[in-house]
Amino acid sequence: MTAQMDTEPRTHKEYAVGWVCALPKEQTAATAMLDRRHVGLPKPPNDPNTYTLGSVGNHNVVIACLPKGQFGNNSAANVAAWMISTFPSIKFGLMVGIGGGIPPKVRLGDVVVSTPVGQFPGVVQWDFGKAKEGGSFERTGSLNNPPTSLLTALTALETEHDLVGSKIPEYLKELRERWPRLVPKYLPSDLQDILFKADYGHASRRPLDLDDTSNVDDVDEDEEESCRFCDKTQIVRKKPRDMSVYFGLIASGNQVIKDAALRNKLNKDLSSHLLCIEMEAAGLMNNFPCIIIRGICDYTDSHKNKD
Repeated sequence: MTAQMDTEPRTHKEYAVGWVCALPKEQTAATAMLDRRHVGLPKPPNDPNTYTLGSVGNHNVVIACLPKGQFGNNSAANVAAWMISTFPSIKFGLMVGIGGGIPPKVRLGDVVVSTPVGQFPGVVQWDFGKAKEGGSFERTGSLNNPPTSLLTALTALETEHDLVGSKIPEYLKELRERWPRLVPKYLPSDLQDILFKADYGHASRRPLDLDDTSNVDDVDEDEEESCRFCDKTQIVRKKPRDMSVYFGLIASGNQVIKDAALRNKLNKDLSSHLLCIEMEAAGLMNNFPCIIIRGICDYTDSHKNKD
């Protein structure tokens, strides 16, 4: 059964939660999580956002996604600014989507929630600072902490997870039942959690064999992105475990990172507190009181691909 549609419109001031997504697939997931859908409301003619309205429990929620093909902190900041202008009663926000994990603690399928750690707020902008002599980089500036009301809610949530475990498997089961069309595309059962050693780069083609007469040009783009030709002896062996939810530090920047060495350096620079790297959160923290929630889809190395 899909989410029910309420035909009676609400007012802009009745929406207190803003939900920002970076990718269309993230907006699909956000919309699927709504308990009820609401009819749309008019917006100012200069507001470029497209909104999905609904409710989760007793909370009225506004969902907006970055323009297709646009990424990064600046685009996220623009979407959030228009959202809180059009819906002035928004008290706090969520940014929910995918991000790159920091091994060995975090694995594919885990969830990371931004929370302050030591001297660091929940989100750190890793690429904001100044280049110094000798090629070094000094990170400068700081971002706001998440709102206290959200942090206290996270404390209660973390306690609940410790006592009874995460409800995410339960929610995924419900999504499969409510939205069966999403299962083949977004809930595949054949994906594997493969982590390569940090010093082993991605191999887009098999090593050249001069005696092999096969046409190497037959390799398509998907095969080059996949790890079909990577050396499986370079895989890091891990004991199987269930998915986990972690609360801690997220690094945000305007560049895609596909470099395990840079990933590990950022973690070291942040006192080994880093759990996740992504591209939009830093654009929100100072003007859109929110927490960031990221599902881990890769390890921020050269082996990341569309799967």
